[in-house]
Amino acid sequence: MVLGLSLAAFTQLHTIISLIAIATGLIALIAFARGSWPASIMQIFVWTTVATTLTGFLFPFNGFTPAIGTGIVSSVVLVVLLFALYKSKLQGRARAVFAVTASTSLYLNLFVLVVQSFLKIPALHVLAPLGKEPPFAAAQGVVLLASIALGYFSVKAARRRTPVFAV
Repeated sequence: MVLGLSLAAFTQLHTIISLIAIATGLIALIAFARGSWPASIMQIFVWTTVATTLTGFLFPFNGFTPAIGTGIVSSVVLVVLLFALYKSKLQGRARAVFAVTASTSLYLNLFVLVVQSFLKIPALHVLAPLGKEPPFAAAQGVVLLASIALGYFSVKAARRRTPVFAV
């Protein structure tokens, strides 16, 4: 049991939170890259990303795993993101810092989505049972390139002399 839930129920909750973080992250960061600030969607993205990272640490584990490493990296990125958003209030360079950290956070969520998809979806698992095969690498490559592009355009939008974003 985790947080009073069976492991299956907790996994389902964690997955739902993760999917919400990914969907809202895509919407929010595409809008951000276009120069707008969808405040409520951005808040949902930020806080569901925090929740998915924190709940990821609650799964039973034995020793250090790639999932733990990803969670640690995500946590560090999120601390910087939260600082840029709430402490610096997206003033000056904090907008660019936010753009980079938000894009990185979304990338990490998408990275895990691809890993879990190839592990759990039978049709994908057949294509890459070890997670090292070309279809898996291609999927991760597409996610990485798309995230870099989104990050680039988000930083570019953040550097424009635009009105201060409401937090």
